[in-house]
Amino acid sequence: MKFKKKEVFGSYILAAFALTGVLSLSACDEDKAARQAAAKEITEKEICSLDGMTLADYPGPKAQIKYEGEKEVSFFCDTIEFFHAVLAPEQVRKIESMYVQDMGKANWDNPREYWMDPSNGYYVVDSKRQGSMGPTIASFSQEADAKKYMSEWGGKLLRFKEINKGMVDLSGGALHDEKM
Repeated sequence: MKFKKKEVFGSYILAAFALTGVLSLSACDEDKAARQAAAKEITEKEICSLDGMTLADYPGPKAQIKYEGEKEVSFFCDTIEFFHAVLAPEQVRKIESMYVQDMGKANWDNPREYWMDPSNGYYVVDSKRQGSMGPTIASFSQEADAKKYMSEWGGKLLRFKEINKGMVDLSGGALHDEKM
């Protein structure tokens, strides 16, 4: 098979454009990673931005959001509150970064550290285990950890995009809180 110089040259140009596109996408991912704030660790004084509860006093997964243009992180004492904030139709603030705790690694009764990107997580809804506000959504970075949790506590496995506003109703939280 013989190629003409124009065909070969055209192939090189097409390959160069394709490579430029891939490199541009990589640069966008690197810029996003550089802008994303690191997760802030929970101290004994951190409080929930929605209800003022001290995070360290309650079990279950916690979450945090860093809104663009704000200096402080907004903490959530429960993943239900976190998803409620993220999925709220009135939410107009841009999110710079957000994290939930990986409960495959964190201690349920005294969760510290082990922050993960929630968009890549596995979530268990409708389990028997309680969080700070009663029924909660357990967050995991690994599907195997989520399935192990489900074998003991029940529930249904979902991904981030499958969680909807109807699953994160805040009206019943106080009904389940025995410490209030």
